[in-house]
Amino acid sequence: MAEVSKARIREGLPFPLGASWDGQGVNFALFSANATKVEICLFGGDGKREIERIELPEYTDEIWHGYVPDIGPGQYYGYRVHGPYEPEAGHRFNPNKLLLDPYARAHVGELTWDHACFGYTIGAEGDDLTFDERDSAPFMPKCVVVDPNFDWAGEAGNRAVPWPHTIVYETHVRGYTKRHPAVPEHLRGTYAGLGTKEVVQYIKSLGVTSVELLPVHTFINDSHLLEKGLTNYWGYNSIGFFAPDPRYAANVARSLAEFKEMVSRFHEAGLEVILDVVYNHTAEGNERGATLSFKGIDNASYYRLMPEEKRFYINDTGTGNTLNVSHPRVIQMVTDSLRYWVQEMHVDGFRFDLGTILARETNGFDNQSGFLKACSQDPTLAKVKLIAEPWDCGPGGYQVGAFPPGWGEWNDKYRDTARDFWKGEAPASALAPRLCASGDMFNHCGRKPWACVNFATAHDGFTLNDLVTYNDKHNEANGEDNNDGSSDNRSWNCGVEGETDDPEINALRQRQLRNMLGTLLLSQGTPMLLAGDEFARTQQGNNNAYCQDDEISWLDWEIGEKGKSLTRFVQTLTKLRHDYPILRRSRFLTGSYNEELGVKDVTWINANGSEIKDEEWDDGNMRCFGMLMDGRAQETGIRRRGRDATMLMILNAHHDMVQFTFPECAGGSRWKLLIDTNIEEVERGSFATGETYDVTGRSLLLFAFQLDDA
Repeated sequence: MAEVSKARIREGLPFPLGASWDGQGVNFALFSANATKVEICLFGGDGKREIERIELPEYTDEIWHGYVPDIGPGQYYGYRVHGPYEPEAGHRFNPNKLLLDPYARAHVGELTWDHACFGYTIGAEGDDLTFDERDSAPFMPKCVVVDPNFDWAGEAGNRAVPWPHTIVYETHVRGYTKRHPAVPEHLRGTYAGLGTKEVVQYIKSLGVTSVELLPVHTFINDSHLLEKGLTNYWGYNSIGFFAPDPRYAANVARSLAEFKEMVSRFHEAGLEVILDVVYNHTAEGNERGATLSFKGIDNASYYRLMPEEKRFYINDTGTGNTLNVSHPRVIQMVTDSLRYWVQEMHVDGFRFDLGTILARETNGFDNQSGFLKACSQDPTLAKVKLIAEPWDCGPGGYQVGAFPPGWGEWNDKYRDTARDFWKGEAPASALAPRLCASGDMFNHCGRKPWACVNFATAHDGFTLNDLVTYNDKHNEANGEDNNDGSSDNRSWNCGVEGETDDPEINALRQRQLRNMLGTLLLSQGTPMLLAGDEFARTQQGNNNAYCQDDEISWLDWEIGEKGKSLTRFVQTLTKLRHDYPILRRSRFLTGSYNEELGVKDVTWINANGSEIKDEEWDDGNMRCFGMLMDGRAQETGIRRRGRDATMLMILNAHHDMVQFTFPECAGGSRWKLLIDTNIEEVERGSFATGETYDVTGRSLLLFAFQLDDA
């Protein structure tokens, strides 16, 4: 055992929490309401040998704290926390277990799964009620004291992207560059690799504005995956909310600086960085899980426990435990983490995994929960993008549209309806409100269309290519006999399961890809594009590649001509979205007639060129219709005529060609073709009102109205 030292320690301060270096020493502060003693353990340069153990001398407002002089950046450390081991009362203190600091800014090493990492003796009679005396330190990663200083040169001109202009691009730090030919091999799969000039320039060229990264907080690889030769690739298994995971660092000793440099490269290109964050649970699992951090620091405070049986955990997340965001210190930890990533790491927003967990109180989901109130009044968080995944697996967990003003939300109803429409299983009446930013769910409390985050695909599920290539999931590589992952994919293989040489099927698949991309990027609301969909990336039908850190998940940058053509199509769509404000209105399109201006903001057009009547919406077989967005409609709260272009989008999910008659519109007589998903390179001819256009079966078109005096 390392020497227990008292000579070096000073009282220190209870704030800030974590390990804070002041140039002469380090202040340590740790919250625990139920501990009886806390020791800081210092480790040598290899991170393996414990060289000193120091008891924190002061306890102020449930914060244990002390100051250790003459140590600084690069010092490895962990905690040992003493207290009652009474699982049935919710307490699982065990000082034999080295614990990670919840506020650690950096980590080094990986967890080695060993029975010593558990607070109880696995296999012993009494199970998790037993007490294990083995030291877990040899198997644990270590926390690292950091130097927070960084030269943010070039950041002065960085500006947030306004919500109405935002196009999100979801990707994975490792998988995006692991096979990228322009990235030096030693940088592939790292923060530095993602920040490479060629990578940033390519993302910028797509016309997206905001790069959303799958979790980068330090996370743990599940033991059951490692035993099968797999890994937790997605990273939804956090154990530290302040540190970038060292596995994505080209130079682990500089992981903090490397992450900041990556952010700086994106900002220089005018791109935002959004983090997918997991504050709903931790990697410690249920009562039979490991003791790695929170469980050993103050289990009863950090986790939601069963009220009458505190030995057991409430499992609204489906992962074994649920973080107790009703506790003021846990709310503080989460909001401190968010502010840290904004203020110190310069990120521009967050997407909250299972976001409803954060709004749960003892009575269930509450959109006036303590956490949501804390966010709404926080001057730092008010300036960044907050996006909720508005569901969890607990009671009343589905809450799309129910988050408070200021939040964006993933809209899975958009995803499902768009997929159903293009496979011919949803009528026009189902898709129409989704094209208008789902005002039926979001148009309240002064919320704007951007609050509705539309997506056709995401990391979880089929890629866009696989959506039109497979009827069924093919997850055999996951080692669960293809029983994992959703079977409700709303996919259609266009006639053959998997890849084919049939030219007609391939042509239909390419058109369906363009249809889905066109729908996504031309709808009102905030679009989110999955990285690789722009060139038809495949996962060979795997719709749950969370454990595949290999070619199944990594983007393949050997893009053929079909992929390049699809990329050009995406670039055309994003340019249209940026060039035509009518496609990203900051007011909901409702279809109501404005008598003062004499205009409807949106009119739904039948194939015969007339406005769709109310009774016609009841026709469940309507598969071809037009969406006329009138640029003369009121743009803002000021009651004046708009000056945007007027546009007509035609969507035909019927299997056959439909003759569509161009509707009349005030101020002009011709419609200019911008997009036809049946034609790869469109010649932008114009067509007169009253003229007909042969709309190919399963295709999408976009026209701009030409004013006579233009």
